[in-house]
Amino acid sequence: MGNDGLSAGAAARRLGVAVTTLRTWHQRYGLGPSRHEPGHHRRYTVEDMVRLQVMQRLTAQGVAPAEAAAWAQRDPSSSLEIAGAGSSEAPAGGGQTIALGPHANPAARGLARAAMRLDGPSMRFIIEGAVTGRGVIPAWQHVITPVLIGIGERYEATKRFIEVEHLLSRTVTEVLAGVPRPPRDREPRALLAATDEEQHTLPLEALAAALAEVGVPTRLMGARMPSHALVDAVARTGPAAVVLWSQLPATGRVEQLEELLGVPNPPLILAAAGPGWPTDGLPPAVTTFSDLASAVRAVAAA
Repeated sequence: MGNDGLSAGAAARRLGVAVTTLRTWHQRYGLGPSRHEPGHHRRYTVEDMVRLQVMQRLTAQGVAPAEAAAWAQRDPSSSLEIAGAGSSEAPAGGGQTIALGPHANPAARGLARAAMRLDGPSMRFIIEGAVTGRGVIPAWQHVITPVLIGIGERYEATKRFIEVEHLLSRTVTEVLAGVPRPPRDREPRALLAATDEEQHTLPLEALAAALAEVGVPTRLMGARMPSHALVDAVARTGPAAVVLWSQLPATGRVEQLEELLGVPNPPLILAAAGPGWPTDGLPPAVTTFSDLASAVRAVAAA
């Protein structure tokens, strides 16, 4: 769903319900489209779709429509939590929370609570809603990343909750992999890989999904790409852009970049992405990205 929102027909198809059902929910319970431009029909925004998803899930669980609508009209994060959790109750206390700061949006707060409960279905529900409703880049920057950072900080403070990070990461991977890719007849001209011994790949998966949204196919090589294999892949496929991710300083080896610059036909863009690379000493021909949006723009342009 883009910034213009969804028509009633598109919203009904996404939810798998009849348009008449949406009209009923609108007329009886006030769960209608809120985006309006003069001379055009109202359209369903991201927030509208979240409320409709809550309404749909609660009524499927047997909650009376009026009560379900009341829950859907509340804070979206708590509504998502109730809808995702069903009749089960989350364990209380124990300091098992993720600090996200005062500016975190409701979807991020709901995702953090679901993650700490190890509630995979609710995590998927929230992440899918953010990706399909807002787009990959906003979902990554404002919903997923704050929770990943918060979990990392909790681990540093307690040396606990690795299981939370693992389940959340797996759920993010599954949702990002579900973003529709460009047609198979389009040759990928962008190659994405993690450096030798680097095991973190979620940012690359987000980049691949965000590029797919704008019609750019990619080859995502994954974690721990040995230098010789990466050089061979670049030489064989001739990509216009290569993005090499390093999360940790131990994996940000400048030599791997230099080897790629030495291939017979080097890529137009060779990017060192991630916090593991040194702040200085990179070859002049190497590009760096400040965030996911700038990476998408640069790779798409190449």
